[in-house]
Amino acid sequence: MTPPKEPDQGIAAEDSVSPSTVLSCLGTLRTRPEFLRAASARRQGAGSFLVQARFRNDGTPGVQVGFTASKKIGNAVARNRAKRRLREVARAVLPAFGQPGWDYVLVARPGVTIERPFADLLTDLQTALRQIHRGQTPAGQP
Repeated sequence: MTPPKEPDQGIAAEDSVSPSTVLSCLGTLRTRPEFLRAASARRQGAGSFLVQARFRNDGTPGVQVGFTASKKIGNAVARNRAKRRLREVARAVLPAFGQPGWDYVLVARPGVTIERPFADLLTDLQTALRQIHRGQTPAGQP
């Protein structure tokens, strides 16, 4: 296959967005204390998962996200599939609906997270974030 010869053919590099570019605006929660701090803050149930959120109040503007799937979800294959689905939902929704300076943890629910249609997962996260940030100031401070 030959590459396009004219600039108007094909997809320009500026038009395509790589997954690493989207992830650059999202940080990842990695340590147990970070997950525990988020678990002790706000919770909002969605149809297919639970969202835990907290305002970091440390002056950093980025959004951080973590994912949890317990053994109730199933074997390792099922847990990894649930986390992959939640990761893609976060990549699609959090850059637009997440508030700067907040940590979010998405907790998978048994059966529902894996089986629910992807469009419904997107809607669930958008609705949950609206509920969490309802009545917030624009800066995202509680």
